[in-house]
This record gives sequence, structure tokens and C-alpha cells, in this order.
Amino acid sequence: MKVWVNGAMVDRDAATVSVFDHGFTVGDGVFETTKVVDGTPFALTRHLTRLAASATAMGLPVPDDTVVRTAVADVCAQLGSNPGRVRITLTGGEAPLGSGRGDAEPTLVVAASPMSPWPPTESVVVVPWVRNERSAVAGVKTTSYGDNVVALAHAHSAGAGEALFANTIGELCEGTATNVFVVHDGVVRTPPLTSGCLAGVTRALVLAWCPEVREERLTPADLDTADEVFVTSSTRDVQGVAAVNGRQLPTAPGPVTTAIAEVFARNAANDPDPI
Repeated sequence: MKVWVNGAMVDRDAATVSVFDHGFTVGDGVFETTKVVDGTPFALTRHLTRLAASATAMGLPVPDDTVVRTAVADVCAQLGSNPGRVRITLTGGEAPLGSGRGDAEPTLVVAASPMSPWPPTESVVVVPWVRNERSAVAGVKTTSYGDNVVALAHAHSAGAGEALFANTIGELCEGTATNVFVVHDGVVRTPPLTSGCLAGVTRALVLAWCPEVREERLTPADLDTADEVFVTSSTRDVQGVAAVNGRQLPTAPGPVTTAIAEVFARNAANDPDPI
């Protein structure tokens, strides 16, 4: 597999960036990841829009849309008809050691890789750490994933596959790489963006395609009484949750989750780049 790095397709072994790159030294970067189906990245326009918003929030220059689309097409072509994922990463480029940026050009990398399907259900746990809904990077898809690495390791040690966070005021927020939805008596709710959660592309499409889903403030206690729980992400789509904090849910995926997953799959198949 070749990787697109700063304007050129290079062999994977030659796909390198400087050890002084600000993305490497301090996590000064943003990124997007989406699934690739039959060589086509899903919802690419929405992902590039969010990449631009994240770059602006971080004070990074927004990369040229045409350049990124061409790079994405080039790396995705290597997958053929195999399912995969593509990741677009933008960093501050080379900089002095420390938080301050230098005057170098930003680094832009686009890479694709094969991807195995996620299992139909996942187990989740609420971790003891919180998201800061008032952070300077709240809602920004940055490369600073240290919190997520620690939280996901905690989840794995508890026998779960995903970790969920509350925020600093005790509201349910999001997972390490997912948005979360709960179902009570057929009513589907998900935390609002004011909770500090990422504005997930799949989350937004679920809200658009399933208008019965509500954005509403939730707490981790709502997970304890939910009839169904599901998570969404750009590679998982809509994935049912089988257990929360060790509590087995009655059915997983439940009927409401299954119905929403079917709506999502049908619409996604009809339009691979929903605006």
C-alpha cells in the first residue's frame, strides 16, 4: 500500500514525517477517518467539512479541498472492491520543541487500509475520567488522543470494547471514538453537542434520517435503566450495545436499534456522499 504524504504517493516504508513534527511532539493536529466501500469513501464531503472546521479551531490552515479529494481517490483506489478505511491527517508541521508552532508548512497525510467488519454488538463501560465540555478543543477532532488511549485500555481490562465518558458536570458525553444513544420505552435520545461530544458524521446522519431521535441531556444513570443502547461511528455505522458496566441488556441489538441501523444502511447505500 502506498501513502500520500505532502503531495506525493510513496511506499509505506518511505511514508515518514519529521521527528520534530508538531503533530508528533505535542499532538498538534486534526484528522478524519471514514469507511471505504467499493473504492468510495462514505460521506467524504461531510468529513472534509469537519476537517476544515477542526483545522480552523486549531489555527491550522485549511487544506485545499481538490488536493485532498485527489489524494483520497488515489489511496482508496488501492483497496479495489475490498472494504477499508481512509484517514486524513493534518498537523502543524515541523516546529521547535514545545507548544509554540514554527513557520514550516503543515504536514498532510492521507492513508488507506483494509478493514474487517465490526461485530454486531459491543460492550461498554463508563470510565472514571471526564470530558471537559469547556476545553479549548471540545468538539474538535484532534490527534491528541491520550485520554482515549487510557480510557480504552481501562475498558479492555474490564472486558469491554468501548469506553464512555461523562463530562465535568455529570452529563453523559461520548465514547473514545463513538457517539452514544439510549432507548427508553421506544424513545431514542443522544447527548447534545453542548455536552462536549464530537459532532459525529454518523450521529448527524442518524438525526437527519431518523427525526424521531432526540438530542437531550443525559447522565450515566440513564444507561443503567435503558432498554437498548447503541453507538455510532464512521466505521461502525450503527452498532448495538450488549452490555453496559457489566449489565446485560435484554436484547442486542434491540428492535429500535435494528430499525435505525436498517434506515441508516438503506440511505447510505442510496447516497454514498450525503450532504
